[in-house]
Amino acid sequence: MRLSLDAMKLGVESQSVVALRLMKFAGGGPDAAVEAQLMVTEKIRAAVSAQAHLTSSALTGQPDGAQQAMTMLRRHVRANRRRLSRPD
Repeated sequence: MRLSLDAMKLGVESQSVVALRLMKFAGGGPDAAVEAQLMVTEKIRAAVSAQAHLTSSALTGQPDGAQQAMTMLRRHVRANRRRLSRPD
């Protein structure tokens, strides 16, 4: 049940990050270009990290690997929301 709730929270939190990024992109300029590059590299890094964690958990028989990966992803999303919410 906790994994499902965390997945729902991740979806809501991710939507707020998307909205904040869209506002930054709409502003244009060098900050928007930097954010676009950062967004792509962060997504790749988070996906690889989560996949590695899930694989490691599966190979070592840890039953809570999915929950730990979800927690890790939510931590990244919250950090992005805090960073994007700060005034420039």
